[in-house]
Amino acid sequence: MISVAFDNLVPSYINKFDAYIPSKPDPELKKMFGCSTLYRLNNNENPLGPPRAAREVLRSFNPARAAIYPSGDSYYLREKLAETHGVHPDQILVGNGANEVITFVINAFCEAGDNIITADKTFAVYEWVAIFSGYEARLVPLKDYAFDDEAMLMQVDRRSKVLFVCNPNNPTGTYWNQDKLVRFLDRVDGRQIVVVDEAYCEFVEQDDFPDSLALMKRYPNLVIFRTFSKMYGLAGLRIGYLVGSMDVVDIIRKACVVYSVNTLAQEAAVLAIDDQEHVERTRRLVKLEKDYLRGEFDRLGLSYVINEGNFVMLKLPISDTLAYRKLMTRGVMVRTMTGFRFPNYIRITIAQHEAMEAFIKGLEHIL
Repeated sequence: MISVAFDNLVPSYINKFDAYIPSKPDPELKKMFGCSTLYRLNNNENPLGPPRAAREVLRSFNPARAAIYPSGDSYYLREKLAETHGVHPDQILVGNGANEVITFVINAFCEAGDNIITADKTFAVYEWVAIFSGYEARLVPLKDYAFDDEAMLMQVDRRSKVLFVCNPNNPTGTYWNQDKLVRFLDRVDGRQIVVVDEAYCEFVEQDDFPDSLALMKRYPNLVIFRTFSKMYGLAGLRIGYLVGSMDVVDIIRKACVVYSVNTLAQEAAVLAIDDQEHVERTRRLVKLEKDYLRGEFDRLGLSYVINEGNFVMLKLPISDTLAYRKLMTRGVMVRTMTGFRFPNYIRITIAQHEAMEAFIKGLEHIL
């Protein structure tokens, strides 16, 4: 057998990075943990599924079309998004989930020796993409569970290229309001790209949440991320997008992979956008079940973090990984938070009441 010189082939930063290992498919997990039902409360998915019109696209898709490549730049979806958001279609790039558009931005602006800045307890993909691309990720501690704008600015140097703000933040649900975001953008003063990841913005009902799309006219270094995975229930189709000024998107487009978004995802997303009734139904469910969990956590005397988004965090008196395994035997799957740097916390996705009751019963049992 030929010997491969991996030491010479693999960059040093790859050797320092651990691969992310996804969970096994549901049928395998059920066999592993001996449960007949599995409530998925780990990935912030929408328990109501896709909007009705998007479901019809999935039902009526002609299998013969699977042999034909999709629109390489998601043409009709960009047209629809442009109409919805009041921007030009060329200000929008669509990717295979939020992970891909994060990669587009980092690779468009960073080179060897550069860094990105974000929080230490947020969506981990900003950090991961930077590190496995060979760039430094500077992580700033949260302050009161929220992004610390002053601490982020103190980390900026001449090699800082992109600042990532998850708004609302996953997993804490805290957010910057309009005034705070504007102050931050004024302080940055166009020297770095500021990405505001609004994956959960449709769940926010607070009046002071930023109108980030309107702010782009004043701040051309601002880039906004959105997704169809959360509110619109299309996580299985992997589709997200970014919006920015024409100049900045023209640069990011050079690092963009075309033909990466499948036909079904594009067509389902076009029809999902207009379904405001689906949005309202989801919001009602989330509010109702958050109130239920808040009451149950208080009854059990447990500390929790409940803010915006379709998820909550709970602090446990036991290991989060132990709690995960014990809850799995009762058919309840949660997200352990040690990987988010919140040891002994779990994150719970808001779901139908049946699932929430099963979680509380399981929690009582293991405690």
